[in-house]
Amino acid sequence: MSHIHAMSDDQVTAELRKMTAFIRQEALEKAREIHLKADEEFSIEKSKLVRSETARIDSEYTKKNTQAGMSQQITSSTLANKSRLRILSAKQELLDGLFEEAGKGLEKGQGKSEAVLKGLILEGLYALNEGKVVLRCRKKDDGVVKKAAEAAKKEYKEKMKGKEVEVVVDDKERLAEGSSGGITITNGTGKIDINNTFDERLKLLETDALPSVRATLFGENKNRKFRD
Repeated sequence: MSHIHAMSDDQVTAELRKMTAFIRQEALEKAREIHLKADEEFSIEKSKLVRSETARIDSEYTKKNTQAGMSQQITSSTLANKSRLRILSAKQELLDGLFEEAGKGLEKGQGKSEAVLKGLILEGLYALNEGKVVLRCRKKDDGVVKKAAEAAKKEYKEKMKGKEVEVVVDDKERLAEGSSGGITITNGTGKIDINNTFDERLKLLETDALPSVRATLFGENKNRKFRD
């Protein structure tokens, strides 16, 4: 029979302690590894979150900065447009005032100028080039218009190598007494009408002379098309 040495209780206890210590050490190392791994992953995730949040803040700042710039541009443009409109309005008021004063001047003076009326009648005679024309004027201008018509007939005959023209002042249809005066010239059939009233001529002057007036008053290029 072989002799089997039995372990004493102290030996068994010592062995258990060694095994327990070994298991505990392995557990501690495993826990340390897990802790280090967790710290590493936390650091990586934290860096990702920081980068993501930084990028979001940068993007938000850029967006707000762009919006602020656009808002500033819109405000500046709005103010510039308002200023431009005020300037244009003031210019137009001045121009309207000038032509209004010119119209008042016509009412006071040129309605009775025989030389001016003669020129307007001649213009109609040359344009129509007919044997008879009819003039219409204000009733109060009858006398000066008839004198101007006689002078125009004479000059027309001279310039047209003896061609006669009959000029009749209409005593039924008149220009309004409230108008600035002048005349309308109609051919014998009444189908062709030339408006040479002072009101109409002032309108034409306002259109034709406006670029020069603007250049004189405001220093603008008179060759530029008027678009205001």
